[in-house]
Amino acid sequence: MIETPSLVDQYCHGVLRTELGLGTFEAQLARTEGPPAPGTTLFDTQTGFAVRRWCPPLLGLEAHCAPARYLARRRELGVLEAGRRLLRGSGITTFLVDTGLPGDLTGPDELASAGGARAHEIVRLEVLAEQVADTSGTVDSFLANLAESVHGAATGAVAFTSVAALRHGLALAPEPPGPGEVRGAAGRWLAGRRVGGELNDPVLLRHLLWIAVASGLPLQLHAGLGGPGTRVDRTDPGLLTGFVRATAGLGTDLVLLHGYPYHRHAAHLAGAFPHVYADSGAALVRTGARAATVLAEILELAPFGKILFSSGAQSLPELHVVGAHLFREALNRVLGTWITEGAWSPSDAQRVASMLASGNARRVYGLG
Repeated sequence: MIETPSLVDQYCHGVLRTELGLGTFEAQLARTEGPPAPGTTLFDTQTGFAVRRWCPPLLGLEAHCAPARYLARRRELGVLEAGRRLLRGSGITTFLVDTGLPGDLTGPDELASAGGARAHEIVRLEVLAEQVADTSGTVDSFLANLAESVHGAATGAVAFTSVAALRHGLALAPEPPGPGEVRGAAGRWLAGRRVGGELNDPVLLRHLLWIAVASGLPLQLHAGLGGPGTRVDRTDPGLLTGFVRATAGLGTDLVLLHGYPYHRHAAHLAGAFPHVYADSGAALVRTGARAATVLAEILELAPFGKILFSSGAQSLPELHVVGAHLFREALNRVLGTWITEGAWSPSDAQRVASMLASGNARRVYGLG
């Protein structure tokens, strides 16, 4: 049995403060999926089955109970008590929270309190830039305020994260854009933007990445499957090779988030470059009962000191639970098999498991 008493969830979001019915719960459960086939439900997914396996016992029900019964029990307990039981049952001891999503989501402090854990903030670069644009009247003030805001955010956050992959794609020119190029792009974007409009200009996205690199904080880069409408062919982490080469030796670690179905590409980059790390999070949540296979594929290529755990959860505390349990299950299956076959010693397996579960994240993010 591989022990992972401490889990550092290196990328997640807060949870909803509101009660959910069956339809709204399902929409959050499988937010990247299309509508279910007629007469079926989004619980009929790997994630849905994993929720029914791991979450009901934490609320006093039998595993695999019917979705309607589970949600009735959830409403009976109330959103606060159900969330508290679920988050504490996940075994996650530290949450690193991307606060850039809209909606009535708990912040890091609330998540920490509910989960009986610690929490730290991850700042989403694109949302920060949009907030600056809302309060900047000119191109000059926008660019000056943007640099100042990123610098200020770096004093309180543990990392920056970018969704350039989802806004434009990862095939961005690797070098920093020049000042004239940045000014021109900022002028065009601001002129055509309404308050609250999303940043998707490729020049400004590159500019943001390089400001973040200069801060020295770890920079998380989303890759692989994202929300509805994501062009998956544009989110292959292999497209980042030029940027990875350009940032080598600058003192900033790059963490490739999610990655699936390109998790092997992310693992390869983690093995090829000393400042690159691979996330094992959303890949396991998406694949459910097949999570051990995916984790084994990541372990084929990435050095063990370069792989980090995350749940990638948002909105539902159930997804924190599923992420943690699937990770533990996958570790036990993969490493346990290698111990049984004599390929690994039990002590080495335990040491690597502790690295993946928390040790690597504590080192990368300076958590002590």
